[in-house]
Parts: sequence; structure tokens; C-alpha cells
Amino acid sequence: MEERAGLFARFSLNQQTVKQWSLPELADGCARAGVPGVGLWRAPVQEYGLAAAARLIRDAGLAVTSLCRGGFFTASDPKERADALADNRAAIEEAAALGTDTLVLVSGGLPSGSHDLHGARERVASALEELAPYAADAGVRLALEPLHPMYAADRCVVSTLAQALDLAERFPAERVGVVVDTYHLWWDDTIGSQIERAGAAGRIAALQLADWITPLPAGVLLGRGQLGDGAVDLQWFREQVDAAGYRGPIEVEIFNPSLWERPGAEVLAEVVERFTTHLMHTR
Repeated sequence: MEERAGLFARFSLNQQTVKQWSLPELADGCARAGVPGVGLWRAPVQEYGLAAAARLIRDAGLAVTSLCRGGFFTASDPKERADALADNRAAIEEAAALGTDTLVLVSGGLPSGSHDLHGARERVASALEELAPYAADAGVRLALEPLHPMYAADRCVVSTLAQALDLAERFPAERVGVVVDTYHLWWDDTIGSQIERAGAAGRIAALQLADWITPLPAGVLLGRGQLGDGAVDLQWFREQVDAAGYRGPIEVEIFNPSLWERPGAEVLAEVVERFTTHLMHTR
């Protein structure tokens, strides 16, 4: 029981898992359930008001474990690139105002008409070089998230943890880290050694959980499964990142309309039950 309590102290509910909740409902529901942390998204925070959101979450006794998302660095058009950098500076300032030191970055996909993955990744590196000092001054770490290869064309040219680390390692570990997301990385047979590599360098900035279920829906974005409903060995991932030295929050981030159609408190209770069951079961 003590070990389970220790694990729950690291639990964080990502806002997208209960998208049906307003920000006040999220704060109230998590506080009532004893949830220690939340991962927030920029659009609903901006809609509510940055200062008001920071105060709301703080008054509820919650920690903001991450802010999602910055990134989308791969545009080849100079104006689009400048706009992306400006937006990311704003995201860094928002993260700092919310009291989180982790800004999750999704790199961006291939520019229209391009086939140059290497060139797109180099534009990601160039953006990190420009933004990392700005983020460090604000006390924010940039957390590069690799996405499943099915998103490489339109959303994220960084598809593996190895690719994310190759980029992050150009910068000090305290400035640029990586996100380990079970949904995106479960299929990679090198993931164990790459988690070890990330941990040895102090690069693991976040652990996010969702399960892989099939069939995938049209558009594939909203096909993440409730913990325990799919193919991912969630406890294995938790054990691997722990062995690599990560002791930070464990965020449950599930994009799934079937969850959004249910009462938020019911979804949260189920997520908590699945979290303890599937991350602490006896093998």
C-alpha cells in the first residue's frame, strides 16, 4: 500500500483526458479526488486567461506538471518560421507563469511538397538553438516529444526516442529534454536502451501514458486507449524510466471521444483505478 501511495504522489491528469471539463471543473475535480498534478494545454488556458488559470490551479493545491504544446518548427517559409518562434516564446512565458518547468514540443511535419526529413529535423535543431537560452532564462525546460511514425508527414518528423535524443544532446540537459510517451514509443524494439540512454544523461523530462488500441479511427489523432485496454506494457515503461533515474510526474494523456462523452468525475475515477492497477500489478 505504501508503494501504491508513493506512485500516486506522481500521478498527473492531462487536461485532454477529460476535455469535457472546463478549467474550473478540472481544478475542482482533481482537488476533490486528491490528484496532485495536472498537465495543461495552451488553448483552454488562453481562453480562461493566463493569470486567472495560474491562480485557479494554485488555489486548488495542484501542480502544473507540463504545458502542451510548443513546437511546429519545420516551415521553410521565413515568415512562418518567425511566427513559430514568436509563438514558442509566448508558450515559454505561459509555462513560466503557470509554474511549470516543462514545455512539451511537437516538432512539426514535412513542409508542403517536401520529402526532406533530415532537412526538417535540422530546422528543429535550429529552432531549439534559438529558443533554449530564452527558455532557460524563464526557468523552463524544452521537452521534445517523438510521435509515432504515422505522424511524420504532417505533424512530427521526430519519430523515435533516439531521434529526439540526437537533437536534444546538442544542448545542455537542463535546457532540452525528451518526453517518453507510451502511445508513441511502445512499438520500438530499441526503446529500452534509449530510455537508459536518456536517463543516464538526465534527459527524461516527462513520462506520459496512453494505451494503443485498434482499429485506429479516421484521422488517427483521437485513438488513444484507456490504460489497460490495449497493447502497451505500461508497467514495463514505468519500471524502465524509474530504473533510468526518473522520479518525476507520470501524466495520463488520452485523446478519446468515448471518454469525453462520459462524466468527467467518472473518467477520472476510472483513470486512477487503471493507473494503480496497470502500473503496480504483480507479474
